[in-house]
Amino acid sequence: MAKKKRTIRSIPQERAPMPVQEPQQRIKNFDEVALGFTLEDALVECARCLDCPEPACVAGCPVEIDIPGFIMKVADKDYRGAYDILSEANLLPAICGRVCPQEDQCEGVCPVGDTLEPVAIGRIERWVGDQAIENNWSRRPHIESKGIKVGIVGSGPAGMACAADLAKAGCSVTVYEALHEPGGVLRYGIPEFRLPNETVDAEIANLVNLGVEFECNTLVGRLFTIEQMLDEMGYSAVFIGSGAGAPKFMGIPGETLNGVLSANELLTRCNLMQAGKFPQYDTPLHLGRRIAVIGAGNTAMDAMRVSLRMGADKVFCVYRRSEAECPARLEELHHAQEEGIEFHWLTAPIEILDDGDGNVRAMRCVRMELGEPDESGRRRPIPIEGSEYEFETDMVVYAIGTNPNPILGQTSRLKLNKWGYIETDENLATSMAGVYAGGDIVTGAATVILAMGAGRRAARSIKNYLAIRDSETIYHPQPVGAEGQLFGIDLAERNFARLRLG
Repeated sequence: MAKKKRTIRSIPQERAPMPVQEPQQRIKNFDEVALGFTLEDALVECARCLDCPEPACVAGCPVEIDIPGFIMKVADKDYRGAYDILSEANLLPAICGRVCPQEDQCEGVCPVGDTLEPVAIGRIERWVGDQAIENNWSRRPHIESKGIKVGIVGSGPAGMACAADLAKAGCSVTVYEALHEPGGVLRYGIPEFRLPNETVDAEIANLVNLGVEFECNTLVGRLFTIEQMLDEMGYSAVFIGSGAGAPKFMGIPGETLNGVLSANELLTRCNLMQAGKFPQYDTPLHLGRRIAVIGAGNTAMDAMRVSLRMGADKVFCVYRRSEAECPARLEELHHAQEEGIEFHWLTAPIEILDDGDGNVRAMRCVRMELGEPDESGRRRPIPIEGSEYEFETDMVVYAIGTNPNPILGQTSRLKLNKWGYIETDENLATSMAGVYAGGDIVTGAATVILAMGAGRRAARSIKNYLAIRDSETIYHPQPVGAEGQLFGIDLAERNFARLRLG
């Protein structure tokens, strides 16, 4: 019997709310703020999906998840089937369901959102991912080894997505991570109240189950170079997904004072190195009492909310534009406001002031007004003449973006662009044969899911480069004698073999 077609009028009109910890409770712990859907919540949201014949949400997803497919499986109470569909495109659903900006991607183009609130795709994805972890579901397809070694530099979302697709294609994949635990920005950059470490561990275990090997405490470019990976170490191809973790500063006076640091340093010390448990762990933080965070993106929100939980008396957001231009996710902004973060919009620091002993005493700030839009499409902030004033603070945290780590560019023949990011073509191939790159090291800081999408694109390019044919690759050979053949071999199959002379 055919299912009745859903319409806007026939679906539940109200979006299922996400249960959360109360603000005054959660600022005293690092437990997850968003508590996750119940089964009933997930089923309500699945009932709101129109199951569009040409789903815009799939095109809006950087890794092209079959979103209506997995939602309909949940609606039919085939939860394992929903996970199987999800994990075909994304081995990290419990992570992406938590941290991806669905409102700007799949949910942003959901037609339900034209009239009502869009379907909560990310929250359903998180629910399915959590069910997979709780029930130890894994998806290990039959893999026939190709006897080909591929090296991955960086264990963040781009590296993990690339590693997963190449492992499923039969490659022997080794991921090199500079830090002492895998996960990249998922581990050091995102606090546990947004993304618990146990969730990251469980998703990494799925990659290990595919045969992916992780080598931590390995800084590529210092212990060995990309060229050595291709030659002495025997890798047939390399993917670079090392991210863009070098902090960016404003270049104003006073940035060398004690008490000035980057959000990356603050978050790494707290998230990865357990600074909150000092002296049980050997990572001091020397937290200030009145902390000013410059910037208003997701990283700034994380830095402010971590500082609050670490014991700061007051935490301030200082941003040169207005709330309307705030680049953070609305949910993260809302949570920060609920928790008591004090926002100073249209404010820019111009100097950090010394207490006489080399420590931060205050910032000199100027008030701003918004002019015409700049190249980003947002209205340009303009200083208001004569509006300078002192802003009392004893710690300043920069969260205004990142720069690429220069090590790989300094130690290899990789071509970089004028900003120092690795230059690639449309297939994510770099200037070195067999070397591909993707994620923040190519585009600059972006989202987890965009980095994963780049990792998957690079994996497809690497498979083409290595002439690997798997179930994801459709090959239509030319008839014998047709144009487009060379010595009877289709030009699409051209390749070269690396010869090693002993």
